[in-house]
Amino acid sequence: MRTMKELALQMDQTDPLACYRDEFYIKEKLLYLNGNSLGLMSKRAESTVLEVLDSWKQYGIDGWTQGKREWYTLSEKLGRKMAELVGAKPNEVIVTGSTTVNIHQLIASFYQPQARRYKIITDTLNFPSDIYALQSQVKLHGYDPEDALIQIESHDGLLIEEADIIAAMEDDVALIFLPSVYYRSGQLIDVAGITREAHKRGIKVGIDACHSAGVIPHAFHDWHVDFAVWCTYKYLNSGPGGVAALFVHEQHHGLEPGLAGWFGSDKEKQFDMLHQFEPASDVGAFQIGTPHILSLAPLMGSLEHFSEVGITNLRKKSLSLTEYMMDLIEERLVGHGFKIVNPRDKARRGGHVCLEHPDAARICKALKANEVVPDYRSPNMIRLAPIPLYTSYFDVYDAISRLKQIMDDQVYLQYPNQRDVVA
Repeated sequence: MRTMKELALQMDQTDPLACYRDEFYIKEKLLYLNGNSLGLMSKRAESTVLEVLDSWKQYGIDGWTQGKREWYTLSEKLGRKMAELVGAKPNEVIVTGSTTVNIHQLIASFYQPQARRYKIITDTLNFPSDIYALQSQVKLHGYDPEDALIQIESHDGLLIEEADIIAAMEDDVALIFLPSVYYRSGQLIDVAGITREAHKRGIKVGIDACHSAGVIPHAFHDWHVDFAVWCTYKYLNSGPGGVAALFVHEQHHGLEPGLAGWFGSDKEKQFDMLHQFEPASDVGAFQIGTPHILSLAPLMGSLEHFSEVGITNLRKKSLSLTEYMMDLIEERLVGHGFKIVNPRDKARRGGHVCLEHPDAARICKALKANEVVPDYRSPNMIRLAPIPLYTSYFDVYDAISRLKQIMDDQVYLQYPNQRDVVA
């Protein structure tokens, strides 16, 4: 019978994506399991950054319309490349802004409260920035968030039940805004089912796909999701602060953006410099300001990997990696107080494994001291994300082995059980 180590080595030998590992900058001996917060840099991303810097050097202002990749329509071109990852049509995705700015833009566009239909459904486990944006938008319309913002409660502090979301879809609800994957527990929700039930009741649906874009296939167009947002610096490896993306279903093209800006203009008329806004006829209308070209540059290279591999193949390996990791944890960390709290069901599991432990903060510090990079979430969660493009099965085996040694030797007790400034 094969040992878990032998199994890892065999799976690495037969892994069709193993060749992509060499395309990323990975420090020797370092086991990086935090790609769900910030993906590693690829050599292709580095190359396209240098390419854009050179075009700036060579062309100056003319880089907007000249060179290998002219900048003026770069956001649209990258949106078309990214559309397949989320199951969208090419004219439904634009790469622009930041996630929170895009949330504000789309809530401002789609939240059109009326006297008897003015509430927004979200939940208590959502990412804080999403909640702040929703509270702000509700206040701008003169409503009290305590009344207008419905936050679905979790029964266990970890998961949200879709049945509870559907039960809250009353006649006074105008909009639903939820994550596709919960950032803490890694729960994947049934976006298609929720959208279907919401539309039966005349409620629009928006999705935050930050923790699923690039690792889980979606079908936003076919599911008739009204709008979605996501970042690109996690699974899509665009670098710290990389430009975000948004989706607007083509049925809503022509909707006036809630926040108008000149890069949302019809490209043929933008430089007429008129004071009457004439928006683009597709998703481009929801851009606001000038594209951040130097921050778009690494995404040009990183998206090439996804075009070659395909999101279905990435999801297949991601599920296999997380399954192997959970099997290892259950076999090797018995008696050390860890609890796997992410869903085991593949249909409900995102791209990371989530562990609860009362000493989570100090364990994460000990892991980093032993060259394993995890992610800590208050008050007691350790997130471990094996990334299909650059994490090997042996990396997973090695990481759990180092964790076992830390626990066996009680090395973690040397560290304070509190988070650093950036957890």
